[in-house]
Amino acid sequence: MESPRSTIVSCLLAAACVLAPGAGRGQDTETFQVRITITESCAFSTSTSATDVDFGTVPRSTEPADATGSLVVDCTPGTPFEIGLDNGLNPATGATARATANNRRMTDGNGNYIPYGLWYDAAHTNPWGAPENGQAYAGTGTGEGQNIPVYGEVPAGATDVPRGTYSDTVTATLTF
Repeated sequence: MESPRSTIVSCLLAAACVLAPGAGRGQDTETFQVRITITESCAFSTSTSATDVDFGTVPRSTEPADATGSLVVDCTPGTPFEIGLDNGLNPATGATARATANNRRMTDGNGNYIPYGLWYDAAHTNPWGAPENGQAYAGTGTGEGQNIPVYGEVPAGATDVPRGTYSDTVTATLTF
């Protein structure tokens, strides 16, 4: 049996532990990181396909032929981007990597060619080529699909070739 004195001491100690917060309790700390990675996104639209530069059906003539196609890009707002075009599958013999007004060519598959040029401005002053040649279209994303026109021209006199269907394939590269 406890003595009255030890009971009083036990009660006083218990009261002191209750009245002194944190007394007799341990403490530890831990740190953690909070982070976010922001990326830029840019792609040719999957909901709207590129439209061909289709010169249509033209008679053999000495007049130039013009046509317009388009590319559609979806880039996050504020994302700078460039679109470059290669010289197609049939560049003019000896053509360098740099695009010029008429170094791309359409073919009928029988050794006949029609030269053409592609520009990113309606005035046909900026031939559209590779970014490394300073000939890319430059833009900034808006967060919505942007329609980028592709202006094409077959020069005067170039349609004086055998009749047939002529075509070429050009690859557009989007860099952001």
